[in-house]
Amino acid sequence: MVLMEGRRKITELMMLLLLLLIGCSASQIQASSENEPDAIFYEPFSESFEGRWIVSSKDEYKGVWKLSKSEGHDDYGLLVSEKARKYAVVKDLGKAVSLKDGTIVLQFEVRFQNGLECGGAYLKYLRPQEAGWKPEEFDNDSPYSIMFGPDKCGSTNKVHFIFKHKNPKSGEYVEHHLKDPPSVPSDKLSHVYTAILKPNNEVSILIDGEEKKKANFLSAKDFEPALMPAKTIPDPDDKKPEDWDEREKIPDPHAVKPDDWDEDAPMEIEDEDAVKPEGWLDDEPEEIDDPEATKPEDWDDEEDGVWEPTKTDNPKCSLAPGCGEWKKPMKMNPAYKGKWSPPLIDNPSYKGIWKPQEIPNPSFFETEKPDFEAIAAIGIEIWTMQDGVLFDNILIADDEKVAEIYRLTTWKPKFENEKEKQKAEEEAAGLSDGLSGFQKKIFDLLYKIVDVPFLDAYKPKIIDLIEKGEKQPNITIGIIVSIAVVLLTVVFKILFGGKKPKVTVPETDRPAAAETSNTQGNSEEKEDESEKEDAAVPPRRRPTRRET
Repeated sequence: MVLMEGRRKITELMMLLLLLLIGCSASQIQASSENEPDAIFYEPFSESFEGRWIVSSKDEYKGVWKLSKSEGHDDYGLLVSEKARKYAVVKDLGKAVSLKDGTIVLQFEVRFQNGLECGGAYLKYLRPQEAGWKPEEFDNDSPYSIMFGPDKCGSTNKVHFIFKHKNPKSGEYVEHHLKDPPSVPSDKLSHVYTAILKPNNEVSILIDGEEKKKANFLSAKDFEPALMPAKTIPDPDDKKPEDWDEREKIPDPHAVKPDDWDEDAPMEIEDEDAVKPEGWLDDEPEEIDDPEATKPEDWDDEEDGVWEPTKTDNPKCSLAPGCGEWKKPMKMNPAYKGKWSPPLIDNPSYKGIWKPQEIPNPSFFETEKPDFEAIAAIGIEIWTMQDGVLFDNILIADDEKVAEIYRLTTWKPKFENEKEKQKAEEEAAGLSDGLSGFQKKIFDLLYKIVDVPFLDAYKPKIIDLIEKGEKQPNITIGIIVSIAVVLLTVVFKILFGGKKPKVTVPETDRPAAAETSNTQGNSEEKEDESEKEDAAVPPRRRPTRRET
């Protein structure tokens, strides 16, 4: 009996110890859970989006959204499934999120699985529906507080950050664009974009967890237009006086044309000393009928006229100095002076460039903090020429650590896996990882250089070269040399004066596409639309031998 009693007490004691351990573990788990920061909103697209996200019913949005796996992963995302379409989908947050107090982090992933030549992949953080919009009618006019994300097409290559702010004096909502935003990564990997709005009026833009841009909402150097308007504006009713003379120089009224000035002398004259090159083929035409040309079977002489074969270069001319009738070349006429004009002198009546007087700006206001509108929904409203764009892991949080945790646990493993796969593919193609990394840095630098103001005239051509280099890594050196020639030519002219040179940049083989992506809902949209329509380039006629 004593033995049985002892065993019973030992059993009871062990049960008490086990319960105590379980209780302690539960307390620790609960405490850990309570101390761990949580997300305000998180969308991993681990299940169907239908019913939770509302696709716009507007006729212009023909693009089909799909739930799809990221290439090479089991992770799902929201997929842009068709090329050259407009897309619009929106998710109501249920409860509006204030942007006025504390830190707010906006974060999401995007992967351009087929690359990106022309398209947007930005998110719009929308104001409450009381502002006058409906989810099923979501479009580019739906009022947003912040627009954030990548956009690349033609000369546009940037990660947008735009906020709309209501002017307390005029009541007008004004878009404020981040100046010098970072460029979009030029690969097919998953990238995570983060915007951190801080209570000290700063915003930080991160790409893959690395800060690429820091700005202050109150600084005119960081946003265009500035949040706080100018104190004064030009008086719209002020008119320039009729006798106001803006000519700094005027023709000398006392100057007289010299007697020996011949205005009729031609600029060029025939070079009398020129001699026809030996071997010139006078009786050979520069072009001959193409011997391989054949008359189409459906050609009707009565309806289409007499068929003539197409022309091709005369092969005999390539072996001789030239073909056809030889004419003496022209040279500059030493007697040429052109039309005479009197020299310029200082204008005694010159008053300077007229400007209207400044008056107080009725829309001027000062503030210590931006008065952000709350966000109540997240929308994706884009026009893209590429398919395969995949959105994933959309996050709103009030703690930077939360965003970092999600980056490390959801994005980082995918990115490392994709990078290893890309490295293997490059090695199989004979490209070293070091060269690939070097090229990416070079292209990122070139995208920044092309934004320098004095290169505006050459920007489209340079962008074409950069995009060609991204598609054909083996010509990187040639691309750099071509752009260097443009830069040196422009700098030379700036230093030594003269007219702006007409720089010829090599043509690229880039497919006809839109020139600037459609950032709907902002002031760039109309320009973008017109550039997309002008994207197709007509074929060029081959020059003849004489033209060269």
